Amino acid sequence: MLRTRIWIPVVGVAVLAVAAASAQSVVRTADPVKRGLRETDFPRTIKVTDTVYTYEDFHAGDEKFTTTNMFVITDAGVLVADGQGNPAATKGLVDAVARVTARPITHVVICSDHGDHTAGNTSFPAGVKYFVHPASKAAMGKNAPAEAELVSEAKVFKMGSEDVQIVFLGRAHTGGDLSVYLPRQKILFLSETFLNRVFPAMRSAYPSEWLGALTKAQRMDVNIYIPGHGFTESGPVSKEELRAYRAALQAVIAEATRLHKAGVPLDEAITQANFGEYSSWTLAKSQAPIAVRKVYEELNGQLK
Repeated sequence: MLRTRIWIPVVGVAVLAVAAASAQSVVRTADPVKRGLRETDFPRTIKVTDTVYTYEDFHAGDEKFTTTNMFVITDAGVLVADGQGNPAATKGLVDAVARVTARPITHVVICSDHGDHTAGNTSFPAGVKYFVHPASKAAMGKNAPAEAELVSEAKVFKMGSEDVQIVFLGRAHTGGDLSVYLPRQKILFLSETFLNRVFPAMRSAYPSEWLGALTKAQRMDVNIYIPGHGFTESGPVSKEELRAYRAALQAVIAEATRLHKAGVPLDEAITQANFGEYSSWTLAKSQAPIAVRKVYEELNGQLK
């Protein structure tokens, strides 16, 4: 039986919990209006399991879609994966955690170094332990936490009874994308390696390596995949949406590659590119030209 979500009160906050329903009831989109939601429904906290939650708030910009974080409650404290895009928004995340549990935030994983996930990090409590990939720390420059632990490939540790694995699946949306895997619960937070129904955004990307990272994610023992943008889905739907996202990325790369092999100049390729169904995905208008440019850079050997 597939699952959808209903609102229930938990510790004085409206939390979206899981209930049985048909997958046909899930509208496959990152657009909250098409999803049947209102702006006033956000920010919102979603209960994934008894100890795992996501927090969704709107990304700044003309098109409405969510920036999504994960937090994990353990006997030894709370681990948060990614923040929001400014101090006020991240303070909202911190407050949401406090409404669900009295346990303190002790660990923060910087999964994406982009500002929409890190610019509010000053709102996390003083003394939290940060984890970051070396490439992300370099990209963040002076905004990177000075005492962060670097994770180049993997970091495995226990928080209370919860096994936590911070993993680098390869360069993808950025040069240092980290994911958080909870093997006991078979949950994988992919941050910006997975943009649920959002057109592949490639400003800092490594297109073909991104495909490889998604393939690795699909081969892991996971029941629920959580994106860094777009809605939190139930387990079966999350698997379908990860496959759909990989198909979208592959199609975007294939179309830009076709034009490159045909000798079409970049500026003309940007206007000629036909991305079919993916042209209706959130951010397609702004991100499609960037994607073509980035694939051309990769094919020309310009990515380092």
